[in-house]
Amino acid sequence: MHALAHFSKIWRYEEKMYWRIVEEKCLNLEKTWPPGTHCVAKSDNTKPKPNEIFYRKGDILTILDLELLMGKDIYRAKHNRTGEEGLIFASNMREREALRVDPSLSLMPWFHGKISGPDAVSKLRPMEDGLFLVRESIRHPGDYVLCVSFKQEVLHYHVIYQESKLTIDKAQYFYNLIDMVEYYSKNKGIIATTLQKPKDKEGTKSAALQLSKTGWLLDLSKLTLGENIGCGEFGDVFQGEYMGRKVAVKNIKSDVTAQAFLDETSVMTNLQHKNLVQLLGVILHNGLYIVTEFMAKGNLVNYVRSRGRSALKTVELLKYALDVCEGMEYLESKKLVHRDLAARNILISEDSVAKISDFGLAMADCQNIDIAKLPVKWTAPEALNNKKFSPRSDVWSYGVLLWEIFSFGRQPYPKMTLKEVKEKVEEGYRMEPPENCPSDIYAIMRICWEKDPKLRPSFPKLKERLLAELDKQVSAKES
Repeated sequence: MHALAHFSKIWRYEEKMYWRIVEEKCLNLEKTWPPGTHCVAKSDNTKPKPNEIFYRKGDILTILDLELLMGKDIYRAKHNRTGEEGLIFASNMREREALRVDPSLSLMPWFHGKISGPDAVSKLRPMEDGLFLVRESIRHPGDYVLCVSFKQEVLHYHVIYQESKLTIDKAQYFYNLIDMVEYYSKNKGIIATTLQKPKDKEGTKSAALQLSKTGWLLDLSKLTLGENIGCGEFGDVFQGEYMGRKVAVKNIKSDVTAQAFLDETSVMTNLQHKNLVQLLGVILHNGLYIVTEFMAKGNLVNYVRSRGRSALKTVELLKYALDVCEGMEYLESKKLVHRDLAARNILISEDSVAKISDFGLAMADCQNIDIAKLPVKWTAPEALNNKKFSPRSDVWSYGVLLWEIFSFGRQPYPKMTLKEVKEKVEEGYRMEPPENCPSDIYAIMRICWEKDPKLRPSFPKLKERLLAELDKQVSAKES
């Protein structure tokens, strides 16, 4: 009896300790990672025990749930590349941090702008072989100078800008300074020594270093580029493969544009939602590679246009509208305004999920936005006239996007010039419903186009109306 009582006492103590651990975990949520958190492996786990995941250093894994095993920080997770699920130890992981939008972050911290040769020499002290900077040429406007310290002197290499490319020796050409610095960091070529240590301009921080620290800098050697699937104003988009996963790769070749796209990348590192195109990371090569999940069915406007009424019924169209609405509801909760919401910026995945892309204007300073570059047919009057952007101006754009969906990809405001659109909308004109569009759906469009932003619904309210309409359409289909 004594032994049984003793055993019972031990069991009750262990049970008490277990529930204390559970209680501590629940009370100290800041010490745990919630489901959906991305983690970066700090070292290899190439000989996993039963129920553990195989991964290598630098792999990205997504937390699914916390496992309470003897008080250790063990999580159930999913490997982002292989899809394998299993257990991981928190001690071997670090959270993948969001990249802060920081004006001092630079893809070219070694670029010092317009300084003289003597100024460059003074900045490259104390001299050491391979210490370098790049400056604008004062003697040859439009050209650059690569300044390199070697054997206690500074060598100045004239970088010629010729036919939209850069060259020092007229044999090796580069699209931009980032490429040039990358090349001469690995190859001596015509210069005296490889570039070994950048001299950063005062007040700048290396974007490459920050991207690496936060886990967003990907490995070029693991990327395979495939066919070109699109080209735009700022560069080409390729299909590719990264560590066995299909990806889309946006290549930004211009130095200045690449720097601007760094802000868009920073925004995307802060966002995780099933209806937003997922950023996988960036690669600093040939300018800038922005690597995202691959959306096999292309953009929404072409998707509905190419399939038409025979293939896409009202229920399917409503599901896409709802996908976009849920993505926008998430952005609204994050206090972000997209500013360029249109069907062309919605992409469709292999499993027919609509996801929002193109966050280029989401972090732009309202007052610095060039009105001439705004998409007039999609932009709310208060934004066009007074640069007043808000979630409610996105709601206006969403109404136009709904019209695009239910017109099967027609151009909004058919046969009207941009000047006419702006004037007519100001006078109170609103588009007629698309052909065969259900009246309740057109009513949703109209409420999105209220002149007073305060009278427009929020995205959560729009979601409620769309769900009700979807239920009605599904019921009608089944009866």
